[in-house]
Amino acid sequence: MKKIIWILFLLFPIVSFADTTPSISGYHAIVIERNSHRILYEKKAFDKAYIASTTKIMTCIVALENNDLNSVVKVSKKAAGTGGSDVGLKENDEIALSELLYGLMLRSGNDAAVAIAEHTAGSVEEFANLMNQKAVELGALSTHFVTPHGLDTDNHYSTAYDMALIADYALHNETFQKLVSTTFYTMTFKNGKTKELKNTNPLLFSYPGITGVKTGYTGLAGRCLVASAKQNGMELIAITFGEPSSKLRIADTTKLLNYCFSNYSLCNITELYPAQFSVPVKKSLEKTILPIYESDLILPLTEKEKQNLTIQTYLPDEVNAPVEVNQEIGKIQFLLNDEILGELNLLCPRNIKKKTTKDYYFSILTEFLNYSDYLY
Repeated sequence: MKKIIWILFLLFPIVSFADTTPSISGYHAIVIERNSHRILYEKKAFDKAYIASTTKIMTCIVALENNDLNSVVKVSKKAAGTGGSDVGLKENDEIALSELLYGLMLRSGNDAAVAIAEHTAGSVEEFANLMNQKAVELGALSTHFVTPHGLDTDNHYSTAYDMALIADYALHNETFQKLVSTTFYTMTFKNGKTKELKNTNPLLFSYPGITGVKTGYTGLAGRCLVASAKQNGMELIAITFGEPSSKLRIADTTKLLNYCFSNYSLCNITELYPAQFSVPVKKSLEKTILPIYESDLILPLTEKEKQNLTIQTYLPDEVNAPVEVNQEIGKIQFLLNDEILGELNLLCPRNIKKKTTKDYYFSILTEFLNYSDYLY
């Protein structure tokens, strides 16, 4: 069966709010539901922004997809000398990539980011090319990376929306999931030296259902946070960029998550609107087809939105047999305030055979016999 068609939805995301939406201090923000990518909240989410160390989400997933986790990273002088937050790497240190990724994502080590980039692609510049290729692949078209760490640099930017797409993709990787949900870790070098790490994301220690992802801070970016959480079967990604303080970054992210979890719940729209359609069939012994949905359509909705949903069906006046099982008959669109929330194909539930010559003769004979009853 064909998958749900999301092209229109992704190009023109729907933003619908309950009666009261939260006000936050950050310059840019977004909340999406992971299954549908439906936007539940946004504030300048499509405007370019400095993103600080949330850059490392892309650094991590590119490293995971282009390396053996057991490969050994040898730290260069350049990596060891990288400024900002670090994990204390020294020139010629040797450490397994799997260990260094904890330093990248928990401690937010800029030195770890450069070491990983050089190990993966030979240079920071070539690694940035890999990052940008991945961004295009994911549809993050308003994003451009120059470094693997996110320190303030010209032409290094993204948007809250793009970073939500990148984080959602990364969270499908089990190793990435494990990294960003780890609170404490002892990073061990090949010579036996260790480094104790604590995750810089305070929500991992306080918010119910939190699963990640990454904090960030620079002078131009302000306080940033990409957070993911799951409650009652619904998974959200909430992002705030440009927060004035760490306290407000956590408070605003918590406010956004609470608002969305309180107001939205997952709903199978096909249960609200069971498939009760019929299409006449010509050239068959069967008179009509009762098409079925190609799949479920599960979206986060408020109670008010459920009441205001409408549908638009696109079905032919009739079809000619034969018709094969799962053949597309038409489609249905689900709308909210005249905006398309989703679209499903309507399929034939079974094979509909075309009349044979024998069937036609039998039909003629039946009609004749029925008519002859009126002659006597």
